Amino acid sequence: MGNLEQFINDDTLTDLDPLVKIAVVHYQFESIHPFYDGNGRTGRIINILYLVVKGLLDIPILYFSRYIIRNKSEYYRLLRTIDTSGDREPWILYMLHGVETTARQTIWIIQSINTIMVDYKNRIRLELPKIYSQDLLNNLFRHPYTKIEYLHNDLQVSRLTATKYLAQLSGKGFLVKSKIGRYNYYINQPLMELFSDIPEISTSLSEG
Repeated sequence: MGNLEQFINDDTLTDLDPLVKIAVVHYQFESIHPFYDGNGRTGRIINILYLVVKGLLDIPILYFSRYIIRNKSEYYRLLRTIDTSGDREPWILYMLHGVETTARQTIWIIQSINTIMVDYKNRIRLELPKIYSQDLLNNLFRHPYTKIEYLHNDLQVSRLTATKYLAQLSGKGFLVKSKIGRYNYYINQPLMELFSDIPEISTSLSEG
């Protein structure tokens, strides 16, 4: 671990591009396997934080988990290939492909959220002008669902007012009310569907 920590933090040890370096770091971390559980998740978090530290990301929004889960057999096969043959190139290409695929999907998600958000903004202003605010809109898109207490806290309104707002929004079709146990959840259905149906986006590496 000491060697890995030095490799991550001391840029004088190698002139590898940061995207190549995270592939090496991830392999090394998974090989060390320092924890009883959660090594994969921790390794992916280290990758993203490293890209933030190196200025390639402003905020940690590039999540590799989806890519790795969908290509899990290849993930483990390539890790074993390094152990058995020492050939790192296929593994590095796999990780670069993952970065590109995830980046393209993230751009698609952000653009799609923005499209839905602008539509909601215009329609709520038109159909429910008395309750519209930017804080309300932000609340509806902070998660795929909201609750009375979320509106109560975010908008600094009473619980009764929050309840009335959500009733009006669900009445106009902006939210779908769903009771789970004792609690009511108000689901942003277009946003939920967006996250449930992220397309597979081809990249130059996969096409090559």
